[in-house]
Amino acid sequence: MSTTIIIVFLIAILVSLGSGLFFLVRDSSDEDRTVRALTWRIALSLALIIFLVIAYFAGWIHPHGV
Repeated sequence: MSTTIIIVFLIAILVSLGSGLFFLVRDSSDEDRTVRALTWRIALSLALIIFLVIAYFAGWIHPHGV
């Protein structure tokens, strides 16, 4: 279950990063769509980090000994 959530977060982060790049390159208007897309990326990244910390302390995920 937690693996699925992590993968969904990572895909959403990549989509947001891609849309930010698209708006940066193709958008010629004065709207702040690039800033909003990159803000979403930062928010999703922080949410993923918070989820990973909570999941670790709750015992949902365990580090492996590499």
